[in-house]
Amino acid sequence: MRECRDNAVAESFFHTLKTGLIHHEDFQTREEAQQAIFEYIEVFYNCQRKRSTNSYLTPFKYEQQLAEAA
Repeated sequence: MRECRDNAVAESFFHTLKTGLIHHEDFQTREEAQQAIFEYIEVFYNCQRKRSTNSYLTPFKYEQQLAEAA
């Protein structure tokens, strides 16, 4: 039996991606879109955007703290 929330994390991510980047840009090429999405994920989403579920730390900082505690 599947949980109705199985896709909640992915859906939340794609909503954030669309509202934070996609709807504000007019990409001329596929490569331009791919580069912008890569930068959004790797620079902003993983390294700058804080998450309440991570004690308001970025995923990068949260993982660093976990590694230091181990």
